[in-house]
Amino acid sequence: MASEPGVSEDARAGARAAAGAKLDGRVERGNQTRRLVLRRTVDIASVEGLDALSVGRLATELKLSKSGVFALFGSKEELQLATIRAAGRIFLDNVVEPARQSPPGLDRLWQLCARWLDYSEQRIFPGGCFFYGVIAEFDAREGAVHDALVLADRDWNGQVEGCVAEARDTGELRPDTDVTQLAFELIAFLEAANAHSVLHDKPDAYRRASAAITARLRGAAADPSLVPQLP
Repeated sequence: MASEPGVSEDARAGARAAAGAKLDGRVERGNQTRRLVLRRTVDIASVEGLDALSVGRLATELKLSKSGVFALFGSKEELQLATIRAAGRIFLDNVVEPARQSPPGLDRLWQLCARWLDYSEQRIFPGGCFFYGVIAEFDAREGAVHDALVLADRDWNGQVEGCVAEARDTGELRPDTDVTQLAFELIAFLEAANAHSVLHDKPDAYRRASAAITARLRGAAADPSLVPQLP
């Protein structure tokens, strides 16, 4: 293709770079707006549910254009799905990843439970555990949002079961430990603490869950002294 008369190659390269920088700037602004919106949606959904999310509400609260928010997500369902994914990343950062810094065994399992209790008590989400609330909202429905929550719940159960299995394989839990049953009981203690604390606005539920988890792990441990008291 013939070069444009009177325009140097350096000038054309500069124009392309400027256009690229402008595009990159728009993309980054879009990403920043998306993060801003999702930080608000996870908070709303943890208190009011995923059905409380709407493009109009978010645009008004965050002083954004309605068309701009809609362009980021395209539909209410995609907004709900993006909110679930955002909440999952926050959960991983606050619960799963810190616990995995501990070596496999009872210490990692203990840390996972302790981190979860702290995540709920510190109200990382203002409504307590994000997933506890929205799973109850969608558990009897069908569709993409329900399926995404099923996967999130399976992932969490898998994390707990994996830590229990590691502790059994290291010999710190008795070899006859029923991995699935123990994981189910630990999760039940955690969820009960969250539910009672949110409903009654009292922190003593976390202490009760802590005592129950400690007693259950000591009962299953090959050496009960390896299980510290949860705070």
